Amino acid sequence: MFVVAIVSVALSVAAQFSLKAGMSGEVVREILAQPFSARSAFVVLTDKYVLGGFLLYGLGAIVWLAVLAKWDVSKAYPLVGLGFVFTVAIGSMIGENVTFSRVAGVALICAGVFLVGRG
Repeated sequence: MFVVAIVSVALSVAAQFSLKAGMSGEVVREILAQPFSARSAFVVLTDKYVLGGFLLYGLGAIVWLAVLAKWDVSKAYPLVGLGFVFTVAIGSMIGENVTFSRVAGVALICAGVFLVGRG
């Protein structure tokens, strides 16, 4: 079940990067520079990366249901904190500014996840 939980977390992390790609795209940035309208909402919501991000979140939620069927929430939910590790690692690989304080914060989250997992 641990692997299933990690798959769910990984899908959520992938969703974040997909949503970021969509919201950073040229077309979406241009439409967001204009006053809000139904058209701008449509353009954002139909961007392939934004749609992909929503799809990945949905898949992650479905996978998470399998975890919740087998584990207590108090055991399962701290694993969501591992998403911070994946996000910082991938962010670093793609050139995002990953500072020492971010890495230290993620290390503290991991320590908490470890402690909860042992209990």
